[in-house]
Amino acid sequence: MIEITDSIDREKWEDFVSSHPQGNIFQSRYISDVYIHTNNYEPVSLAAVDSESKEILAVLQAVIVRDAPGMVGSISSRSIINGGPLFVEGKKGLEALEKLLNYYEKFLHNRAIYTQVRNVWDVENSKNTLVSLGYQYEPHLNYLINLNRPAEEIWGDIHKPRRKGINRAEKIGIKVRKIESKNEIKDCYKVIEETYKNVRLPLADISLLESAYEVLSGSGLIDFYLATLDGEVVGSRVVLKYKGMVHDWYAGSKQEINYVNEAVVWHMLSEYAGKEKVFDFGGAGHPDKPYGVREFKKRFGGEEVNYGRYEKVHDRKKKELLNLGFKAYKKLNLARVF
Repeated sequence: MIEITDSIDREKWEDFVSSHPQGNIFQSRYISDVYIHTNNYEPVSLAAVDSESKEILAVLQAVIVRDAPGMVGSISSRSIINGGPLFVEGKKGLEALEKLLNYYEKFLHNRAIYTQVRNVWDVENSKNTLVSLGYQYEPHLNYLINLNRPAEEIWGDIHKPRRKGINRAEKIGIKVRKIESKNEIKDCYKVIEETYKNVRLPLADISLLESAYEVLSGSGLIDFYLATLDGEVVGSRVVLKYKGMVHDWYAGSKQEINYVNEAVVWHMLSEYAGKEKVFDFGGAGHPDKPYGVREFKKRFGGEEVNYGRYEKVHDRKKKELLNLGFKAYKKLNLARVF
């Protein structure tokens, strides 16, 4: 018999994720600890367990995101499942997955307008279950760069215009380094926030990065990078690391300074070359819709994949209202509400 619990044995949870072929940091207990201490974030951590052996059969780590507390939060709440759910192979795993998702939706209880499942792997084995439960598939591109080789080989795959940008960044004096203390997170966040405002996208509160630093840095699961020019911070990038995967998490740069992103990405790729397995560029949008940074990512020579996303709307009226609000935000370039 399979039972669902929100009180997961932390050691068993981490063993399950770390040993799973598709195990990733977004389904780990570590990211749950990060979310707990983030403003306007509410983690949802569930597991399907064999009632006799107490063996974990499936895990689901989601986070309910609100753009603000109170009323604004209630009309902007969505639940995001990155890299999951994870489940064991075979009939029992699929049964556990179905029970887990059914329980999850009851657990939400009107706390999220919709759920989005963001795949970081090919999840063909869960497609039938997700579709049968009302989740709709949408294509979504990404680029993956093989890091398990010398930096010279990675450089050779980078398109010529991008290599020129990297060389020009070096010539004008852009320097890239990791942050030296938690105090520098505010410098990282400031330039990321500026970028998100320029492209009119909502951004998580700074407490997300502060919490991530506290929880993950001691275990080597996160790196914060700063790019400087003449002593001024002009760019920032934050990556998550787990089981050889390097996930491009947050990024920003001064709009008026050229070649910053080229400099930071190449610095990271050359630093991780031969030490990690894959650099995950964090998504490149729907293939049939404009996406500003797709060409930038593509020209670093990675493998284009289309693992897609699944979405299920739990409250259609609020979803329509949320879509209208987002369009207004994009159109008017409103400042983010906290």
